Amino acid sequence: MLPAMAGAPDDSELMLRYQRGDTTAFQTLYERHKGPLYRYCLRQVGDAQTASDLFQETWTKIIGARRRYQPTAKFTTYMYKVAHNCTVDHLRKLGRNPTANPGRRVDAGLAPEPVDTESATSAVQLQQRFARALAELPEEQRSAFLLREEGGLSLAEIARTTGVPEETAKSRLRYAVKKLRAVLGDAEPGQ
Repeated sequence: MLPAMAGAPDDSELMLRYQRGDTTAFQTLYERHKGPLYRYCLRQVGDAQTASDLFQETWTKIIGARRRYQPTAKFTTYMYKVAHNCTVDHLRKLGRNPTANPGRRVDAGLAPEPVDTESATSAVQLQQRFARALAELPEEQRSAFLLREEGGLSLAEIARTTGVPEETAKSRLRYAVKKLRAVLGDAEPGQ
């Protein structure tokens, strides 16, 4: 996520300016958040086409609700709440319980650029293990982890985004990290 530069308007101010008709404010918001939001969607569903659809649906809903937007929380909390709801609705439409492990496909395109052959193999293997472990997490744990890692949200913001008490969000995040660490060994989750 790209932070606002010193002197640049924050996300909520940009959204309020967009609400008043300033389309360049929206473009700035979009540029700041498109990468992390897309990665959140991709890692939630594990399929590039579905992630792209959810990404577009999220922005479409934000655009459609711009007149009703009130900065009661950080814009990112609002944005990820919309994305989270789109993901849950998508899984429900497929007849899958969003709390169950949906057995999604792992997208190998998440691997970092390699430096040399030996480290490239190691990095790709680690990334593939991470992607598989992330896909195996229950949706609530995966969502909490991705909201923290991709969205940079605090526990309170994760709780608000997912509609659960803060202690529940904390537990989900703790379990996710514990499971990912168990699969990855000494490597840090998210690397």
